[in-house]
Amino acid sequence: MDTAEEADICRVCRSEGTPDKPLYHPCVCTGSIKFIHQECLVQWLKHSRKEYCELCKHRFAFTPIYSPDMPSRLPIQDICAGLLTSVGTAIRYWFHYTLVAFAWLGVVPLTACRIYKCLFTGSVSSLLTLPLDMLSTENLLADCLQGCFVVTCTLCAFISLVWLREQIVHGGAPQWLEQHQAPPPNAAGQANEAPAAGQGAADEPPAAQPAPADPPAQNEAEPEPPDVPPDQAEDPELEEEEGAAAEDADPNNGAQDDMNWNALEWDRAAEELTWERMLGLDGSLVFLEHVFWVVSLNTLFILVFAFCPYHIGHFSVVGLGFEEYVQASHFEGLITTIVGYILLAMTLILCHGLAALVRFQRSRRLLGVCYIVVKVSLLVVVEIGVFPLICGWWLDICSLEMFDASLKDRELSFKSAPGTTMFLHWLVGMVYVFYFASFILLLREVLRPGVLWFLRNLNDPDFNPVQEMIHLPIYRHLRRFILSVVVFGSIVLLMLWMPIRLIKLLLPTFLPYNVMLYSDAPVSELSLELLLLQVVLPALLEQGHTRQWLKGLVRAWTVSAGYLLDLHSYLLGEQEDNEGNQPVNNNNNNNPPPAHHNNNNNPAPAVGEGLHAAHQAILQQGGPVGFQPYHRPLRFPFRIVLLIAFMCITLLVASLVCLTLPVFTGRWLMSFWTGNSKIHELYTAACGLYVCWLSIRGVTVLLAWMPQGRTVIARKVQEWTLMILKTLVVALLVAGVIPLLLGLLFELVIVAPLRVPLDQTPLFYPWQDWALGVLHAKIIAAITLMGPQWWLKTVIEQVYANGIRNIDLQFIIRKLAAPVISVLLLSLCVPYVIAAGVVPAVGVTPEMEILMQRRIYPFLLMIVSLIGILSFQIRQFKRLYEHIKNDKYLVGQRLVNYERKSGRAASVPPPIPVAE
Repeated sequence: MDTAEEADICRVCRSEGTPDKPLYHPCVCTGSIKFIHQECLVQWLKHSRKEYCELCKHRFAFTPIYSPDMPSRLPIQDICAGLLTSVGTAIRYWFHYTLVAFAWLGVVPLTACRIYKCLFTGSVSSLLTLPLDMLSTENLLADCLQGCFVVTCTLCAFISLVWLREQIVHGGAPQWLEQHQAPPPNAAGQANEAPAAGQGAADEPPAAQPAPADPPAQNEAEPEPPDVPPDQAEDPELEEEEGAAAEDADPNNGAQDDMNWNALEWDRAAEELTWERMLGLDGSLVFLEHVFWVVSLNTLFILVFAFCPYHIGHFSVVGLGFEEYVQASHFEGLITTIVGYILLAMTLILCHGLAALVRFQRSRRLLGVCYIVVKVSLLVVVEIGVFPLICGWWLDICSLEMFDASLKDRELSFKSAPGTTMFLHWLVGMVYVFYFASFILLLREVLRPGVLWFLRNLNDPDFNPVQEMIHLPIYRHLRRFILSVVVFGSIVLLMLWMPIRLIKLLLPTFLPYNVMLYSDAPVSELSLELLLLQVVLPALLEQGHTRQWLKGLVRAWTVSAGYLLDLHSYLLGEQEDNEGNQPVNNNNNNNPPPAHHNNNNNPAPAVGEGLHAAHQAILQQGGPVGFQPYHRPLRFPFRIVLLIAFMCITLLVASLVCLTLPVFTGRWLMSFWTGNSKIHELYTAACGLYVCWLSIRGVTVLLAWMPQGRTVIARKVQEWTLMILKTLVVALLVAGVIPLLLGLLFELVIVAPLRVPLDQTPLFYPWQDWALGVLHAKIIAAITLMGPQWWLKTVIEQVYANGIRNIDLQFIIRKLAAPVISVLLLSLCVPYVIAAGVVPAVGVTPEMEILMQRRIYPFLLMIVSLIGILSFQIRQFKRLYEHIKNDKYLVGQRLVNYERKSGRAASVPPPIPVAE
């Protein structure tokens, strides 16, 4: 190594090199950070846990230094000893991880399932035979799968309880839960404010507390209990001394207990407990204690949250005589449990009232918190489950004539598969609610701030649906739910039932849609539907132009309706032409609604988002409302009625167009290919939708090019034509040839040997093979992008980064299409040539020829798999050989300088100790 100059210093310790500690230049960096001591680099690598330079990204290399007495080849006894040590370590790890898997995937779900069955059997004998049932080997797999579902439900319930507690702590409890607490002495003039530290959130100011559920009640100061002096209620030390004896006298005792909760200990425990330690993946046996606690937690939650509510509901249903109706619903357990929770909530609120009368403050607070938990759980079930289910069933009922179905058909399908039917309807309802919420968000981007003042703004950072569930009373939620059902149901009638009636009246032969599946068809309908849903529709929905077009249409309609009804100022504001929209007091949260707004407490239906099921539209209860002033014309209510009527007519016409135009266009286009045969309307609608989208896209592009002149238009048309031709070639290769070859290879290797006996001839359908090949190619591409870096991943990332506008046809053909097609063609042709050309020339029997032709593809797959396994084992043995040699003869490592020309540094493997 060349000696360093006097000006050269280490980049870490800023010292010069010495004979004992020379300087190295191990990476591409130059200048003052070029050199470094080996000891400094090793310390930095241990600290950063990286093996490369953070500046130039060059991987550092070390050359090993072995003992002089190391033989040229390791003795056999050393290799055998190292191999036995590795095998022993592997066996030990195998036993440990087998125990971990048996505990978490066997013991925990099996005990949960059998305890669940034991509790819901309802007999004393089942409790006595529970230990024997735990050791039974009957239905192990089914019980484990069912137990996994039970464990998942209990863990979700536990996490939800912890999260709900955090919501109550940070957001404050309802006013009725704290209304019997005495206000602090310094709040004599602020009796109308909610207490700030009622739930342990002593560090939050009173202004951070949410508004109470009943605004008029906040101006009424609660009288202080006569038997509690203010100073005694304020003194935490006196409360600690009195303890439980002060429960009836001190209303702040429960709050003080919450304030004494130390979060530091929990944080410290969370830091020490990792997932590896909790699950037992760190090699220790501490996880057995965690298994015991999980089993105990499952039993407790099953007993408290399933067993008790179910039996409360069961006794109530039997006592009221509704048992037959509940059994006819096919969801007896679920409905009975919900009834039990409703009765439990009513019991808790009654007990809370009694505890408040007798001034048992701790009991009152505990019962109130339990009621909040049950209330929030029921509201979540209603808003996430019941509301989308109602929407889905109403959508299905209103669209029966579209598919030539009847209520009798739906009843039969429900009786045959009640769970699947309910899930599909719930899923359709969730999709409908989600897109309705998205449309409301788009309306807010167009309309003047304040037009939708009666609807919740979902982009409001202060919007917290869980806090609303906690604070608002039940009758408010019930009123909002009924209004939401009415509005959503009316929109379904307007945009689905009425257009269908008009289509049947105006175009009698257009309906019904053909959505029947034919199992005997040569082309699998299911595979094509998967192709359409996984490839075609996502490619259309990912285009950002669709939302911009919809927003432009909404804005054009708003401008037209505004000028037509003299409501332009009301809908778009006075400063519509100003792109910034800078109104007076736009962000003034304290600005009240205008005089013409009816600022009452009547909720209006709207949408929420995600898990809130999108029907959380309420009036702004004194919260921040963005508002812009506007000009109010004469006969304003009459104009608003005309605006609503105009909106209904527009929605009806838009729905008519969306239900007819894509399907009509797709039927007309596909008739040139299939003739008069019926096709699944999913394909005709998708085809027509794509054609309409491309037509609109072409028109908008031409309208954008027209002001630039003919020369620019001609040049752009030429560029786009060339780009479209390149895209078609790439689509033919990547989306046509590769999926077809991949699907055919999958058919020959997997499907045909498993499904077709040797005495039958397999039939291949290229269209179906291509459709399945598209799905396989998409899965392979996704796995490749998630896997390690190799040439295929690099090429796919480069093609994706270039996009369609900068498509490089030569790069795609040379780097992607040609190698992949060559490998697939070789995989298809070489076995066929061997089976159809070489084997008959040898002179074997016809039966052997057929056997070779049918089994050569899976046989070659097995050979390739064995070669891969052998190569992997050889690499592992080489690593073991190096590991044994390093353990016995390695005495040190020397840092390797970066050689720009030879690049020998990159060939030296990185050291194992440095990475530790």
